[in-house]
Amino acid sequence: MNRLVAGDQAPSFNLQDDQGNTVSSADFAGKKVLIYFYPKALTPGCITQACGLRDVKDELAEHNTLIYGISPDPVKKLANFVNKKELNFPLLSDEDHAIADAFGVWGEKKFMGKIYDGIHRISFLIDEQGNIEKVFDKFKTKDHHQVVLDYLKNS
Repeated sequence: MNRLVAGDQAPSFNLQDDQGNTVSSADFAGKKVLIYFYPKALTPGCITQACGLRDVKDELAEHNTLIYGISPDPVKKLANFVNKKELNFPLLSDEDHAIADAFGVWGEKKFMGKIYDGIHRISFLIDEQGNIEKVFDKFKTKDHHQVVLDYLKNS
């Protein structure tokens, strides 16, 4: 994993959202965007993280910040996640993990003694010019939204 850091240019991408629409990073010009990578839709930690962001979406919007979640899940599973948890922001499908690779968040993981490749739970705040402003890699899923909000309020 060669993870991007603050100051790096964010990779450009075109991914399908939970509704099957193409979302392009070019659409983000002039806005801050929180891109958060999560391992798997509808798993406990991912639900906690997504619902926390859902609940502070309006506060993030006050800081000119959009939210996009990215996982290797197919569009249909993302749609189910959005509907079941009433998420108010798009989830993007990166089934071949090309964008996760580009951000440097796809790599070796260990769980219960098993080693496998997957997404590391890391978020990137991208500024209005498309540069990475902040990398969030030290948080618990239950307080991820607050860590992001605290940063925005104090920057």
